Amino acid sequence: MNDSSIGDATGIGRRRLLAAGASAAAVGLAGCLGGRDGPVPEPTVTSDRIDDGWRLLDESEGTVFERAYGPVTVRALEHTLIYEDASVAEALAEALDASGSPVVFFATRLDLRPAIDGLPGGVGRDRVMTAAETAAVDAFRARLRSAGTENLQEVDEGVTTVTGGHTATAWRFEGEFALDGEVALPDGSTTAVDEVTGVRARLAVWHDGTDVLVAGGAFPSEPITAAVGDSLPGSIDGETVVESTADAEAADALATDPAAFDEEVSALIVSVT
Repeated sequence: MNDSSIGDATGIGRRRLLAAGASAAAVGLAGCLGGRDGPVPEPTVTSDRIDDGWRLLDESEGTVFERAYGPVTVRALEHTLIYEDASVAEALAEALDASGSPVVFFATRLDLRPAIDGLPGGVGRDRVMTAAETAAVDAFRARLRSAGTENLQEVDEGVTTVTGGHTATAWRFEGEFALDGEVALPDGSTTAVDEVTGVRARLAVWHDGTDVLVAGGAFPSEPITAAVGDSLPGSIDGETVVESTADAEAADALATDPAAFDEEVSALIVSVT
């Protein structure tokens, strides 16, 4: 999946999308959202890619928001899985003695209780869904910030199709990730790496007939070795320095083309169920 399939704007905003899908989704929505008791099941990442180099960092459950619509209070409960690309995180630790990673992925199952269609007079369905989307974007920003990505700005909104044929609202963002560490130079000395690399991020939110699903991820907008090179004196090449201080696998991870990360994150997003 590339920019044209998940990120490009189509002119269909959130409100228009929800209105257009209301009739078709009515049967699936009725009695489903909020019909579950007990804990919210974890989201499932169905793509095999999640087992190839990604590791689970954290898992959380809680209440996302609680709002009154007429006499009824709607609670949004979440179950979130947070992953990072292990090879990039380990390569940064080995080559720069740095922590964190700009390559991360999140998946959330959001359960709205009680059922949206149970609200008095049917009011509030679109308002609740809009609130769920707003909460998803806010949580995405917060999670990326905690992972080290700052100054996240929305650059695009559109729609995409996810597993099961559902239509998701999709956003693209851009931000910055600070590289903070040090590397050994060819002459045996060391130098600090204090550079900011650009970050691209994708987020999608949709209703699957039972729950609201949220999936998103982030990755650098240039090879990390290029950003390392920007911190080095003279004409010293970042990839050469990394190769001299880390093993080949780590060097390859930090030299990865952003397009490969984009493909990986995009495939994971649409596979969440």
